[in-house]
Amino acid sequence: MRLTILGGGGFRVPLVYGALLTDHAEGRVTEVVLHDLDGSRLHAVARVLAEQASTVADAPTVTTTTDLDEALRGADFVFSAIRVGGLEGRANDERVALAEGVLGQETVGAGGIAYGLRTLPVASDIARRVARLAPDAWVINFTNPAGLVTEAMSRHLGDRVIGICDSPVGLGRRIARVLGANPDEAFVDYVGLNHLGWVRGLRIAGRDELPRLLADPELLGSFEEGKLFGADWLRSLGAIPNEYLHYYYFNRETVQAYQRADKTRGAFLRDQQARFYEEMRRPDAPALSVWDRTRAEREATYMAENRETAGAGERDADDLSGGYEKVALALMRAIARDERTTLILNVRNRGTLSVLDGDAVVEVPCLVDANGAHPMAAAPLPEHATGLVCAVKGSSGRCWPPPGPARAPAR
Repeated sequence: MRLTILGGGGFRVPLVYGALLTDHAEGRVTEVVLHDLDGSRLHAVARVLAEQASTVADAPTVTTTTDLDEALRGADFVFSAIRVGGLEGRANDERVALAEGVLGQETVGAGGIAYGLRTLPVASDIARRVARLAPDAWVINFTNPAGLVTEAMSRHLGDRVIGICDSPVGLGRRIARVLGANPDEAFVDYVGLNHLGWVRGLRIAGRDELPRLLADPELLGSFEEGKLFGADWLRSLGAIPNEYLHYYYFNRETVQAYQRADKTRGAFLRDQQARFYEEMRRPDAPALSVWDRTRAEREATYMAENRETAGAGERDADDLSGGYEKVALALMRAIARDERTTLILNVRNRGTLSVLDGDAVVEVPCLVDANGAHPMAAAPLPEHATGLVCAVKGSSGRCWPPPGPARAPAR
């Protein structure tokens, strides 16, 4: 099976390849094609992958190309993780927005809008090419803003494009661990949009354990979202929000924290990754160890300004392992081998949330099999969530019927 990775020179590609190296079953990915516009970045990442594969006898082969059409032909799966404008573009989005006193984050606020405006035309062109050159391929989209990009690509690919994100998965696993449950055995009732969703229940052996968590201030304060939002805020919601909702609920405080920071997140990553790729120009550089060191620093500083605002302290070690690559692998396995599973994914609504039209992309639990991802039925959103979801989607005409005034919890 052939997997094409768009943005193949990107820093996180070794995470995906590392997940593939754990799969030795029949029907696995045996060929990986990396595509990127920057040949030097491709070369650097290919070196890391070669070291990863050095002790794995049946490792998937890796080829690189800067020709998009060549990369797409013959693909069974296409993983899209592009960044239009690069990290320099992200840093500029943040700086310009913050200078005007508004949020410059890459998927939320003015920064997210700027990033989306750059990305959607490119993503749509890629979708058209996939439809022409690899019509039977499944596209797994990780390109941000993931919900918007998946929705744009679905106009050309229908349900053969599926968006993934590690945020809901990580949130569900954290809640399960706090409750003393095996995360792999818990069903997470999660609903919303990408980077705009809530865990409304966590069922273990058919019983919803979330009320027990919400009733215990000590448990609520013991994990990332409890530290970010505070126990009182979570109890007022009656749900556990995705960490990205901190940008909405505490917008003023977050903007001020970002304005005080020495560097924005985009500028930090731009400089950090520039050092990585520069170091990789040395033929004798230990590629995998250099990459590992850089990744650890990157993950430890994730959402640092938000944690500073909330007084949440350092990120827990269990939260520093990523996770989107495991979602991607599980998704490919389910489709390629008809290994039915349940995953939280970005898919077309199809009536799942009655306030949104059928083609709007939502982030919800899905049953996945050889025919793709099928959104599961979901209870209606509470009023505060409906107002926020429709405020975000309403400008695209995706909200129906028009919402009434949103009412957020008091603080």
